[in-house]
Amino acid sequence: MNQPLQLIPEYRDYIWGGDQLRPGFSPTAEVWAVYENDRVASGAHMGRTLGELAAEFGEKLLGERVMRQTGSGRFPLLIKLLDCAQWLSLQVHPNDEQAVRLEGPGFFGKTEAWHVLSAAPGAQLIAGMKSGVNAEVMSDAIKAGTILSLSQYLDVNGGETIFMQPGTIHALGPGLLIYEVQQTSDLTYRVYDWGRPQTEKRKLHIEKSLAVANPKATAPVTPLSTLADGECRILTQCSYFTLEGIAAKSRSLAFDTQGQTFHAITVIDGDAQITIANEGIWKLGRFETIVIPAACGAYQIAPNPQSPLVGYRALLASVPNTETGL
Repeated sequence: MNQPLQLIPEYRDYIWGGDQLRPGFSPTAEVWAVYENDRVASGAHMGRTLGELAAEFGEKLLGERVMRQTGSGRFPLLIKLLDCAQWLSLQVHPNDEQAVRLEGPGFFGKTEAWHVLSAAPGAQLIAGMKSGVNAEVMSDAIKAGTILSLSQYLDVNGGETIFMQPGTIHALGPGLLIYEVQQTSDLTYRVYDWGRPQTEKRKLHIEKSLAVANPKATAPVTPLSTLADGECRILTQCSYFTLEGIAAKSRSLAFDTQGQTFHAITVIDGDAQITIANEGIWKLGRFETIVIPAACGAYQIAPNPQSPLVGYRALLASVPNTETGL
């Protein structure tokens, strides 16, 4: 487990998807770029799933810190790209305790964060309730299907990062291209679906929504900020994940897992290459992702010198030290 893992992503063709993530296949709503059921594309572990490797290699893939904090050999994060051509359902996610209570042992809550890759003029999202809305008023509106009148709309710009805690009623709007990092969980309770007819795959979950929705939950926004050449900066962080932005036009940047956590790197602009001493070079284009196992240790990220594009921008997801916050 001393070489990066390039995964074959899963695609989800939900009704609200667009045509930016998989040209020629529309609607493509989501790319599950790092997911425990994704299979390795090449190398010694080709064809095996990320979940299988996490269970077998444990600390070597996940890291000492991850194993200590999660107490599990499951891969703890799920990373997606979302192309929102229509409004997503108004939804809410449980925390860990609620997930176990409502779904059973082995289920995780869903804490997540979004990084806005691009936003069309006037693009919005819904994040929480308007000021002054209490639990009773919110519950009545959920039951009556009038929750939109109480929802807080936010204008959105490319480069912003939004942290979404469990219990926050939310929805992504048309014109947004999103990177999402979250706990390994797909527990989504639909509160309202814009008048779309319910089907077996798209049901409303009113009772479960009422059990987890918090009218006071908010979604902190980290505003747009340009990264300098060769800069790495934390965009958002919680006990489950750290999300960092990286940018370079000419410089090579050094990183090190220190055996503590894996690193999941997604290029969001340009072309990059990753070098691990005595192991090789791996190239990444736009929207491509690679997982660096914890056992890899030190590595370099640099612009791809063979690319006509100048530099790259990337996002790096890892698991923080909950004892130090780093």
